[in-house]
Order: sequence, then structure tokens, then C-alpha cells
Amino acid sequence: MFKTKYYYDTKTLSYRKIKVSKGVQLRNVLTFLIVSSFFGIVALLILLKSPLINTPTELSQAREISNYKFQFELMNKKLNQLNIVLNEIEQRDNNIYRVLFETNPIPSEVRKAGFGGVNRYENLEGFDNSKLVIETTKKIEILTKQIVIQSKSLDEIERLASEKEKLLSAIPSIQPIKKSDLTRMASGYGYRNDPFNKSRKMHSGMDFTAPRGTPVYAASDGKIIRADSRSTGYGKHIRIDHGFGYITLYAHLNKYNVKRGQKVKKGDVIGFVGSTGRSQAPHLHYEVQIDKKRVNPINYFLGNLTPDEFDDLLRLANQENQSLD
Repeated sequence: MFKTKYYYDTKTLSYRKIKVSKGVQLRNVLTFLIVSSFFGIVALLILLKSPLINTPTELSQAREISNYKFQFELMNKKLNQLNIVLNEIEQRDNNIYRVLFETNPIPSEVRKAGFGGVNRYENLEGFDNSKLVIETTKKIEILTKQIVIQSKSLDEIERLASEKEKLLSAIPSIQPIKKSDLTRMASGYGYRNDPFNKSRKMHSGMDFTAPRGTPVYAASDGKIIRADSRSTGYGKHIRIDHGFGYITLYAHLNKYNVKRGQKVKKGDVIGFVGSTGRSQAPHLHYEVQIDKKRVNPINYFLGNLTPDEFDDLLRLANQENQSLD
């Protein structure tokens, strides 16, 4: 409540009550409220700008920002660890896998190549932790690119391994007649005396003497491309295409156990020893061809012979004797 105010009247030498109109009272009240509100707002703004006082929202945002910063730092550490692991994989890839499969290593400048663009991370600038965010983003992108390159490299290694496996399965690697079934190794690869005209002649295979009907085995995986007697001198014979330029020939057979177009595995019985064609006695004439060139079959018998057995076979094959065909 407003207190009653008086003033001293010098004319009457007495105190008189001061009369204030309601309009003036209302104006004074409004003035007080406006001034108080103004100073209150100014004081509040000053306090809000002060680092000493934060609103609940600001405190929550500050905690979130601090947590994000911690997560980015943790991510950077993990990225560094992943980069170490990836570098070890790249070393193995270049120095082991690619050497093993005889292919060129991937150059370091290809694996570590950066990214184009004047300012690739411009949209990440202008923040309190921009440097940390940009560095993390850059590491992620580089690591992603390296992983893509390594993934493609492993795909290539897988393809090379598959081709290597097919190549190994294509190479003739076993003797076409079991050692226990042999009577003797009649003639090796090289110039020998022809049994019919006694002249010196190139013998392009190996002759294995064995009883008629002895099983003849496929030297490796392949496909039968011939099983007939339409080739001069060979009589009943079989040819197997093993792929990668390898072909083996089995001649003077008594009968077949396969037919043209049939696929066979190494060690399958494909026919039986005979003496058909230009032959003096039951035996198997065996040839190996690489890219249509006849080579010495003895170099392809390590698959089922011991070192000592191979040495004995090599000694016999090198003897100058007469072939049986």
C-alpha cells in the first residue's frame, strides 16, 4: 500500500496532504515495472553469456559434444590398429601370395594413393573439433580404399590359385602301368634301333613290357580325344587332352576301357596292354606332348615312384637298346 505523504505549507504554516491522481499513480507503477523488467532482462542476458552459468540444455549439449570427441579419439585408435593389420596383409600379399603364383606385386603408390579435389573436407571445417573430425574421415576413406584394393587382389590370387590347381592336375604325373605289373622297361625316349628295319630312328616315347591285358592308367585328369586305330603304327591307341597344352598317348592296346569324349581322372583304367599296330610283342608305347611337341615322358613319373625307383627307371631308359615298335 502507498503511504500518505504530506508537504509543509509556508503560508499557512501547517502540513497539507499531498494528493496524487490515479493516472499519475498508474504511470509511476508502469514506469517502475518497465525499468525493473529492462534491468532484469539485461542481467539475465549477462548471466546467460557468462561461462559460470549454463542452462540444462547447454549442459546436456556439452556432455554430448564431449562424448562425441571421446568416440572420435577412440575411433582413431581403432583405425590405427586396423591400418597395422592391413599393412601386414599387404606384405603377405606382395611377398608370399603373389610370389608363389608368379604375379607382380601391387605398387605401394597404388595402395597408398590419396584422393583428388582442392578441398575435399570443406564442409567439415569451422567447428571446434574440425581437425579431429577431418582427420578421422580421411583415415576412414583411405582405409576403405586400401581394403577395396586388397579385396580385388585376393580375388585375383584366388583365381590364380584355381588355375594353378587345374594346371597341377593337368600335368601327367604317374607311370601309366604299375611297377608291379611290368616285365621290364623295354625302351626309353631318344634314338633307338628300329625292330623292323634295324635303322637308327627317333623313339618319341617309352615302351613298357607287360603281359597282354595289363591295366593301363590315365597319367592325369583329362578328356579322351581319341580311342581308335586310325593312326599309322600305333594300332589301338588312346589320346587324352589334359589341358594347358598337355596330351598323352597310349598305343598298341589290346582293348579300350573308355570312349571318345569321356572325362577321366588320374589313375583311372583307360585300356589294356596289347600288341596291335606296328609292334613286336605285348607292350605299352607311351608319349607325352606339350603344345604338340613330344617330350621325354620319364620327367613325369615322380607322382608314383620313389626316388630310388625313379633312378632305376632313368638308368634303364638311357640304355641304348631296340624299341618294340
